[in-house]
Amino acid sequence: MSKKDLYRPNVAMIIVSESYPHKKEIFLAQRNDLLDVWQFPQGGIDEGEEIVEALFRELKEEIGTDMVEVIAEFPEWISYDFPPRIAQTMRPFIGQTQRYFLVKLQEGAAIDINTKHPEFCDYKFVTADEALSLSASFKKDVYESVINYFKEEGLL
Repeated sequence: MSKKDLYRPNVAMIIVSESYPHKKEIFLAQRNDLLDVWQFPQGGIDEGEEIVEALFRELKEEIGTDMVEVIAEFPEWISYDFPPRIAQTMRPFIGQTQRYFLVKLQEGAAIDINTKHPEFCDYKFVTADEALSLSASFKKDVYESVINYFKEEGLL
């Protein structure tokens, strides 16, 4: 298995509220299996699945709606390593390589984290700085890179 194969392909999304661009509020959700870990929705890309297809599937699975407009895409894959405790449950992967999207909730989109297989127990809309302060330490560098890129592009 090559080093590249040790990273699970994943799609992740920074979701802004329907008030965007007037308000630049970012959706952040609290995991139900890791105490005090807040994150952006994300999920694996299935074999043979297109990235955008995975994006909409994961939105529906994690927040109960796929009623979003894609605003932008981070221009490259970005990776992080799992901490040892998480790595044990994600074998054979040592981390994830992600494709990030900035998406806006459409008017009337209803978030419902009580999905068939809930991953989150709470959510809120926060500023970009709050998202960084609440994020898990092992994802912080990725979050900073992606948020800073969208800020530099004038999107956040």
